[in-house]
Amino acid sequence: MAEFSKPIPAVTPEMREFFDGARTGRLMVQKCDGCGKLRFPADDLCSKCNSTASRWVPVSGRGEIFSFNIMHQVYHPGFAGQVPYGVVVVELEEGCKIVSNLVGVKPHDIKCGMPVEVTFEKLNDEVSMPKFRLRAAK
Repeated sequence: MAEFSKPIPAVTPEMREFFDGARTGRLMVQKCDGCGKLRFPADDLCSKCNSTASRWVPVSGRGEIFSFNIMHQVYHPGFAGQVPYGVVVVELEEGCKIVSNLVGVKPHDIKCGMPVEVTFEKLNDEVSMPKFRLRAAK
């Protein structure tokens, strides 16, 4: 695999199950054992019930664009060749939100409400990142 010029997230103990899932093509989020609220990224405390008990669960990876921003400035040299690019907030069917990128769509064609599904980009042997692509509307 060619050297990757973009920053690669560290696989921390708190996020290990997320990265393990992504490496095998599963999108994982935390689920509160107290009230059942789903959350991402990992947190020690549930914002709904204050429980500290949680576990990682797989989700469908389907959702829609909740919000987005088009990046026109280069904040890291690894992204210089992609400007402009879109950063999207996807609201998953299960209710939680995840920040990612939308692949296969020009940045200025991104619209809120677009139906999407997860795909994964392998960055190295340990890290694959969830990205999203358009899917057919229901």
